[in-house]
Amino acid sequence: METSSFKLAGSDPRAVSIARYPPWRGPSAFRGKRYLALAPSIGLLKAWKAGEISQAEYTQRFYQETLSFLDPGQVFQELGAEAILLCYKDPGKFCHRRLVASWLEESLGVSIPERGFRELEGLK
Repeated sequence: METSSFKLAGSDPRAVSIARYPPWRGPSAFRGKRYLALAPSIGLLKAWKAGEISQAEYTQRFYQETLSFLDPGQVFQELGAEAILLCYKDPGKFCHRRLVASWLEESLGVSIPERGFRELEGLK
């Protein structure tokens, strides 16, 4: 399993959107698998985008509102070891996909790297 952004891995057949609203139109429209159980709540997204909460509060709320209701082993099994979990943020930026990756890593003792640092450098 890996994580990445729609921009870098959205066309990969192993890609799985964990965003509340993946890109849905135009040439970058995402047509792959979705796993909405790992998406942040609408309220959390609104608070984050409005600048009303810090990264620490976002993290705390994401764990409380989303991850605390899920079984990491079941999530990993349903997604599959080859899945690439996607959201919008570029690699290296704060995002919920890395929170999901950390949760799975800590819970299951697996490694889930971020794909795309080298690819992103090539886009600059």
